[in-house]
Amino acid sequence: MKNKYMPTAISLYLNYFIHGMGVIILAQNMTSLAQKWGTNVGGVSMVISSLGIGRLIVLLISGYLSDKLGRKPFVILGAVTYILFFVGIVASSSVVIAYICGIIAGMANSFLDSGTYAGLMEMFPTKKGTSNVTLKAFISAGQFLLPLMVSFLVANHLWFGWSFVFCAVFLALNLCFMIPAGKFPPIGTDVEVEENGEEEEVTEQKGSLWFDGTLFILYGYISQTTFYLVSQWVSEYGSQVAHMGSTAAHSLVSYYSLGSIICVLVTAVLSAKAVKEVQFLSVYTLISFVALLLMYLFPTGVICSIMSFVVGFSAAGGVMQLGLTVMADFFPKGKGTVTGIFYTAGSIASFTVPIFTGMMASNLSNVILFDVIVALLGFVVTTLITIRYYKLFGKKAKA
Repeated sequence: MKNKYMPTAISLYLNYFIHGMGVIILAQNMTSLAQKWGTNVGGVSMVISSLGIGRLIVLLISGYLSDKLGRKPFVILGAVTYILFFVGIVASSSVVIAYICGIIAGMANSFLDSGTYAGLMEMFPTKKGTSNVTLKAFISAGQFLLPLMVSFLVANHLWFGWSFVFCAVFLALNLCFMIPAGKFPPIGTDVEVEENGEEEEVTEQKGSLWFDGTLFILYGYISQTTFYLVSQWVSEYGSQVAHMGSTAAHSLVSYYSLGSIICVLVTAVLSAKAVKEVQFLSVYTLISFVALLLMYLFPTGVICSIMSFVVGFSAAGGVMQLGLTVMADFFPKGKGTVTGIFYTAGSIASFTVPIFTGMMASNLSNVILFDVIVALLGFVVTTLITIRYYKLFGKKAKA
């Protein structure tokens, strides 16, 4: 029987299609925004950094409150605040106002995460990995489409703000469904839809707050660090260390992105065929470690091209979402709180990693070596998580 929550799930995915655009929309319109605000690219970059601040401000508390108040209010709040961001950016006339709008966008992201990840896991308890990784596919789709939209506007000498208006209108239309018709399971309840149409609660075992919780916090930080380093530095590494031409070096990011998209599809297919989410974690982190090690040891154009794809596949193709899914198995009654904690660790990585790598920028080989070490630590942590999973869930985990 068809899951009655499917229309709501589709609405949630569409929110993340726009979120994918929202993540890069400021960077894609840097020149136009700099002129509008009377600043330079550095000023726009400062506004972009404000998204991380907004995310950190409310992520933990919004996750906790979604466990108390429900998923739907935070999904709606996230969409509304995202609309305020899109409208506010095109209406703003200074960097200060735009910075405030950027903080609002980061908060919107946190609100959406708190309601969406937990909501999807409760709607599809037997397909948690697939449902969460599919969010990554919609994010990637938005990030693929927006540059094409911006290029079209530029080529036809149209107002740059139409891309922001499109995002705001799209979210508003989606809200017209979500507010009156969005349906979510009771808070903290996983449901399975039986053949007779009835729902039954899925009972799950809890893990150790301190030991298992610490492992997942570490993995949240490590998984974000692993792909963040590559996405930010691989082009410079290819140019300066592998001595690739400018076009070839910049294409490494394209290979990386292609790998992430393909991984989303592969993971979704394998998850649908009953491969458990926890089985992906250590395998993907091991692949990331090996790929980064080869890139560090053999910095040639061919190796960097192949390994950029492999790292994109193994580190940026939804493995972070899978980590969150497994963490929710350990702590099934606090999925919103779990989401807040896990992604807060990732957000902290986004702030601290640039500080570490800035000290190594004079020798980019050290940046990749740092990522090799991080990926190795990730393999150790995910191996411990896997061992704990099979110990706690026993026969159920092997089923």
